Amino acid sequence: MAISKVLNRFGATLAGVMAAGSALAQDSLQGLESIGKPVDGAMGWQPAVTELARDIHWMDNFLLIIITIITVFVTLLLVWVIIRYNRRRNPTPATFTHNTAIEIAWTFIPVLVLIFMVGPSLNRLNKQQIIPEADITIKAIGNQWYWTHEYVDHGFGFDSYMLGHPATMPEGTEGDEFKLSPSVKTLLADKGYSEDEFLLATDTAVVVPVGKTVVVQVTGADVIHSWTIPAFGVKQDAVPGRLAELWFNAEKEGVYFGQCSELCGKDHTYMPITVKVVSEEVYENWLDGAIEEYAGIPRDVKVATAN
Repeated sequence: MAISKVLNRFGATLAGVMAAGSALAQDSLQGLESIGKPVDGAMGWQPAVTELARDIHWMDNFLLIIITIITVFVTLLLVWVIIRYNRRRNPTPATFTHNTAIEIAWTFIPVLVLIFMVGPSLNRLNKQQIIPEADITIKAIGNQWYWTHEYVDHGFGFDSYMLGHPATMPEGTEGDEFKLSPSVKTLLADKGYSEDEFLLATDTAVVVPVGKTVVVQVTGADVIHSWTIPAFGVKQDAVPGRLAELWFNAEKEGVYFGQCSELCGKDHTYMPITVKVVSEEVYENWLDGAIEEYAGIPRDVKVATAN
């Protein structure tokens, strides 16, 4: 048991050292506006910054209108029946058991409503599932309980741990993990995050340029996870042994947050995703630094591909 504890502590310390080193390429990305995050007490969707997210919001409003009309109609119908056919006004109830016209209507009308909903729904689902040609390809691997992000075209990757995870904590702060302790508040501030972004912010963020098509290949290393960014309108299960894809094109610079959306074990709560959308110039500068820091493929090296 003692050996196991020593090994676990060594592993956490090593991960912390690696995480501290991996933050160097992202030091220049502070100061971005936090856009895509939950707001305490608010209702509704996070701001939509992709075409896919706007489609989802439109579909939600479209269905809400239909549901509201149906609800109001059924409620008025119930009120009318209660008033018109109560025992006082109708002491002798009817004895018939069928009404063919009504039965046809309550079968045919819902079918028409469903057909009316199918077109817009399939159109938006089709747009999500047909993956366009990528400007940038990123592989997201779900682990218990952190994400690994690999920039496929440039041959490098990094692990993303929640700020406050033991892997991100400095020495001498044992016992402060997974809570908004003073040391975690300092860590958040040093990384450019506010205290209300605890449980959302990670030590290393996915960095993408604004206005570019990003394809994310999603898989899992152990159990099923789920990669999602609400402001982008994307969510994809990360299933071990399978490689799924999603895509987005972010239209506004800023910081966006998501979380693993598939129950994956005891630390499922502590598995956020941070995406920073920056200008193309900033992205290119960051990419140069990341390639050097993570020992990626230099840009002047041509990698042969199989035909």
